[in-house]
Amino acid sequence: MTLVAPSPDAALKSMLTEMLAAARHRFQAGGTVVRDTAAKARVQRLAALRRELRRRRLTGFLIPRTDEHQGEHVPLCAERLRWISGFTGSAGTAVVLRESAALFVDGRYTEQAKDETDTGVWSLYHSTEVSVTEWLASHLQEKGRLGFDPWLHTPAQVEKLREACDKARTRLVAVRDNPLDAVWQDRPPPPIAPVIAHDPRFVGAQSGDKRRQVAETLRASREDACVLAAPDCIAWLLNIRGGDVPYTPVALAFLIIHRDARVELFLDPRKITSGLEAHLGSEVRLRSPEALGPSLDRLGAAGLVVRLDPNGVAFWIADRLRRAGAVIVRGDSPCALQKALKTAQEVDGIRAAHRRDGAALTRFLAWLDGAARHGDVTETMAADRLEALRRDLPLFRGLSFPTISAAGAHGAIVHYRVTPESDAGLLPGTLYLVDSGAQYLDGTTDVTRTVAIGSATDAMRAHFTRVLKGHIAIATVRFPKGTTGSQIDALARTALWEAGLDYDHGTGHGVGNYLNVHEGPQRISKLPNQVPLEQGMIISNEPGYYRPGAYGIRTENLVVVQTVPRPPGAERDLLGFETLTLAPIDRNLIDPALLDEAEIAWLDSYHARVREELTPVLDADTARWLADATRPIAPR
Repeated sequence: MTLVAPSPDAALKSMLTEMLAAARHRFQAGGTVVRDTAAKARVQRLAALRRELRRRRLTGFLIPRTDEHQGEHVPLCAERLRWISGFTGSAGTAVVLRESAALFVDGRYTEQAKDETDTGVWSLYHSTEVSVTEWLASHLQEKGRLGFDPWLHTPAQVEKLREACDKARTRLVAVRDNPLDAVWQDRPPPPIAPVIAHDPRFVGAQSGDKRRQVAETLRASREDACVLAAPDCIAWLLNIRGGDVPYTPVALAFLIIHRDARVELFLDPRKITSGLEAHLGSEVRLRSPEALGPSLDRLGAAGLVVRLDPNGVAFWIADRLRRAGAVIVRGDSPCALQKALKTAQEVDGIRAAHRRDGAALTRFLAWLDGAARHGDVTETMAADRLEALRRDLPLFRGLSFPTISAAGAHGAIVHYRVTPESDAGLLPGTLYLVDSGAQYLDGTTDVTRTVAIGSATDAMRAHFTRVLKGHIAIATVRFPKGTTGSQIDALARTALWEAGLDYDHGTGHGVGNYLNVHEGPQRISKLPNQVPLEQGMIISNEPGYYRPGAYGIRTENLVVVQTVPRPPGAERDLLGFETLTLAPIDRNLIDPALLDEAEIAWLDSYHARVREELTPVLDADTARWLADATRPIAPR
């Protein structure tokens, strides 16, 4: 065998690979110490909480992953579930009893929870297989006292908890102050980010018009007022934005809107900025958060009819109103549906945001295609690169959620988040899943791409193509008005079901306009949903497949519901989806033999549109890469 000296480039690549391996080894070694230290701290926290529960004569306590506003993204001071258990997901509930502790998460987080919690201390449950209430009914001791924070549970949740406690012959107790907070010594302070008026170019409708529309809804239902706790609803209604929680530009506040369109806004005065009061106008009265209770008492003393969303406000609010004498009517937030129905002006802005965002993602994918070939890129490096490309874009205001940058087996953790300890390399022969998005003044983006690092196996290609078939089925479906997302969810799963496969999350969630990346009331899911899809709704299209220990696959675009022409002989008006996201889908992972002619035609048409719209805003090298990445699929 003849030995050949490596070229300077090859030598450099070899050195980088060795440095990367050494750095990864140091991270792993140091990570063990960090994990051990964190695990010991959480055991001590759990012991401290149990001591506090005994002091209060409580036999158990509930810890949901939420705050007083029932939001998905919460401030650091509300990350109680993370502090006590180590679990960092956006949904979950813990139950701490004197001798046991249980954590309940849905299918998005089962693998993540195993990695982040001490399973020697915490029993983990899939919440759709074993619910919190089912577990409580069989684990609570008779004549016990199960505590809950009335600010962190909704009236609907408390009803179910009471039923479980009744079965176990134990008492459900609303605590005055949270016992976990009493032992959380270094708890961060509440946020006080400034609140500003949203740029009028992007609001869709004036706040006064929105308030009058909501007030008309109340009058039509013979209701006197409605209490709002959801920060995104308040931001939408008043055309304001804030910065109290990560990734979502909202202010933590409460609001009462009356049937005459007058509004009481309960907001920390330290958040008020110059010009805000003038923007809000004379019909919006600013009050301190401490004034909420007395205002609820006044509604009750007057015997007014008050609408509350039983799944969207804290039990504390409903209980205060009930005790004060108000007539409570359960109903959906009068803002939620209107917020979901984007105006034509808003949709135009959202399209523009997706063009810019698609260009940044395409630049990233082109860079990744070259940089990752030799295993020199890690998950953190990739996420940082993509964020940097977005930060250079006009109207950028931040990410819309933590980037899921998942190499290899990490892709099977649906909401994986890279840490210094877990940071893995993008190695040849593996799949890389990147789910990311951004907040722009004119729109919110959320997009997932799965790419092959080097060559892919036949199994990878087959799984990817079946996911793609489901994605295309949703993208091309036409449906009559009145159809809900749950009625079309099976279309996304059919190709996977045929192979005995499935995925354990919804197919689509609503998306706000420079607001929550997860927005209701619309969704595409197996779970029953009575809300029809309507023109102007933004929703994700994101089927997937996950093989634990190996890889994850997801292809996600955002779409907007639009009217479509009636075909000849049609008897009903039809709706369909316009795809908003613009970014190439990895052709190297497609098995054309699994696609029919219509599916190939859709993919080629989509790629032609991506190429046409993005090429003018790309540099020459990226444009050449995109031209190759979006070539038509060869016929079978």
